Amino acid sequence: MALWMKAQNLPGEALKQVQAAYGEHFPIEVRHFLAPWIEEKPWNDIDPDNLSHEVYASELLTQLTQEIELKAQQMSGNENFLMKLKLADAANQFRCSYSSNPLSFVRIIKHCLNTEVKLIHMAENPPMTAGGLGGEMPIMLDRHQEILRELEVLRRRTQETEQELTKMQMEQESFVLQYQESNKLQAQLHQLRSQQQTSGSPNPQVTQELEAKIIQQKEVVDRILSQRALALQRMRVELEEGHEKTFGLLHNVQSKVLDEELIQWKTQQRLAGNGAPFLNNLDEIQELCEAMAEIIWQNRQQIKRVEMLRVQLPIPPLNVDKLSQLNDEITGLLSSLITSTFIIEKQPPQVMKTNTKFTSTVRLLVGGKLNVHMTPPQVKVTIISEVQANALLKNEMTKGEVSGEILNNTGTMEYHQATRQLSVSFRNMQLRKIKRAEKKGTESVMDEKFSLLFQSQFKVGGGELVFQVWTLSLPVVVIVHGNQEPHAWATVTWDNAFTESGRALFAVPEKVVWPDVAEVLNCKFKAAVGRGLLEDNVRFLAGKAFRNPQIQDCNNMLLSWSQFCKEPLPERNFTFWEWFYAIMKLTREHLRCPWNDGSILGFVNRKHAEEMLLSRSKGTFLLRFSDSELGGVTIAWVQEDPQTEQKEVLMLQPFTHKDFAIRSLADRINDLKPLVYLYPDIPKDQAFSKYYTPVTEGVPSSSNGYVKPVLVTQVPGWTENSTMDSYPNTPLTFHAPSPADVGSMRDTPSVNSTASSDYFMNYKLPPATSE
Repeated sequence: MALWMKAQNLPGEALKQVQAAYGEHFPIEVRHFLAPWIEEKPWNDIDPDNLSHEVYASELLTQLTQEIELKAQQMSGNENFLMKLKLADAANQFRCSYSSNPLSFVRIIKHCLNTEVKLIHMAENPPMTAGGLGGEMPIMLDRHQEILRELEVLRRRTQETEQELTKMQMEQESFVLQYQESNKLQAQLHQLRSQQQTSGSPNPQVTQELEAKIIQQKEVVDRILSQRALALQRMRVELEEGHEKTFGLLHNVQSKVLDEELIQWKTQQRLAGNGAPFLNNLDEIQELCEAMAEIIWQNRQQIKRVEMLRVQLPIPPLNVDKLSQLNDEITGLLSSLITSTFIIEKQPPQVMKTNTKFTSTVRLLVGGKLNVHMTPPQVKVTIISEVQANALLKNEMTKGEVSGEILNNTGTMEYHQATRQLSVSFRNMQLRKIKRAEKKGTESVMDEKFSLLFQSQFKVGGGELVFQVWTLSLPVVVIVHGNQEPHAWATVTWDNAFTESGRALFAVPEKVVWPDVAEVLNCKFKAAVGRGLLEDNVRFLAGKAFRNPQIQDCNNMLLSWSQFCKEPLPERNFTFWEWFYAIMKLTREHLRCPWNDGSILGFVNRKHAEEMLLSRSKGTFLLRFSDSELGGVTIAWVQEDPQTEQKEVLMLQPFTHKDFAIRSLADRINDLKPLVYLYPDIPKDQAFSKYYTPVTEGVPSSSNGYVKPVLVTQVPGWTENSTMDSYPNTPLTFHAPSPADVGSMRDTPSVNSTASSDYFMNYKLPPATSE
């Protein structure tokens, strides 16, 4: 309800834009009376382009129609009669219009709500002055407002040239009428002289006077015609100069929209592939493009009318005729606008596995304004190699040349009236085959980049103009096995982050300064798990990436692509990226909550962890990511040696995805009673109890008649001060650790070790209850 209340209090123009977003497709009355219900639903969790979300969309549609009918039934009294009928009609309309396509219903509601959010944000965050504290949004809004002002100037200029053209047309029509009068006088004069020559005149004096009068009248008319012809020539020149100036302004504004706003959107879309925030303002950019299209089309129509008028009255120009040049220029602007606004709204997956379904959406930002949908365009998708993509840019690609086979690769663009979008969503594409290039040196299939090519043909002006358009996706790496995924993501991540302006596709720098790499790693990690990397984490990663744990200042150091994901880490058989990617995946799938709480230090080396723990009381522990085990996290804790009474730090064999699939980290920590304080001095229950699996009292009922046991983590030798709560009849085996056992519990550099604390796991039955 809060959003709708704010929307109702928007200033006049913004409120009109809110009203314009609603209509028969989504009556504003439904938005008003069901505001609380609408705003509490998880619309952002549903992707209108994902067919698997259709069930959820259908459920929401059913619930909404029921809520509308319930609201209508609750209305009573004569004053509410019409509104009651309107709501009942809305419920029926929703069923009829969206039952067969509930995802379209979700798309419309999301569009309306996003429009409200955008307008409220603009009202609450006006553009800052140069000295203000404006962030990216105010700056962007300021640019947007500046372009809107320039477009308004262009509209006025277009209206002025339209008025001048109308005036010139009227003047030309008047000229033609007077020219006809001159011709008529000439014909009378010719007839009079012919009569004199053939039969003579009975009254020569009268004939001479009549002839003189006609000649005088014709001279007056011809003099006026000469003046009008000169005036028409000047009007044509002035109109030509006006169009020339307008086209210059159009070119500048279009450059801002296409080369700045749209390119920035594409850049943000590319960086979003690495987890960077993405402020999707494509609807606002479409508004600018549509305004440009309307102005360009109006000016082009004016040029065509001028051409027609010149054909009708071919008066020699005063100066060099620029009309043909202006026609080419305005058509070129239209062509550039159409081809540039054919964009990929939803990119295909950049790591693409063969024989796996994927989706993508393309959109023409000016399709509705230019009525392109009147002849629905077909879009075809193919996959091409890096070499073929560069040949395409140079117009040297052989027609029909592809590097693979894609199923379900054609679609028809549809115009969505509610959102004013001309687009097509490919929901069931599948890459069946891929043709690879020959590898050089250390190249692998995960280094090879492809791109999806989207092609179509647009007809504008009833088929007067036909545009062949295409656009390329972000680089795609094709894999056939899941174990190729980490390296493939390294290729994609490096390309997304370090693409240089004006590059040859898909060239990237071989070396990059460390702060830029650190920013990418932070974006990836934050997007995956919620909380980003701290300064200490980044310093640790720098030491690992540069193979120098003692490194201090690395701001000016260059990290190479080989160091990033080609060369194995010292004494390891995996690369820096493979280690980082495995940690990120483990954290996302199993450790997200404790990481976001700050309960996991994670990025700390063995030596530093020991120094930290030795300064704390016994039973203090911390969690660090394993250096030797891919996707492993280990528990390091401090205890006193019972013989020497000296503190020592021990580390459990790292837990991995397989371990956490059996029992969660929090439950494992709860099982290990000697673990008392999370570093530095936080009681472990305070940090982890909210993640413990609830213990069921009594033997739980089971449909198959069996009681499911519970696995409990134990470490051999932890009998002293241990309060293992086991069922009395459950056999437990404890033994003092041998030197080999202690070694196995440490985070050793051996990646072949098979020891795990799960080796010491025991079954534990829930307490029995009396019958």
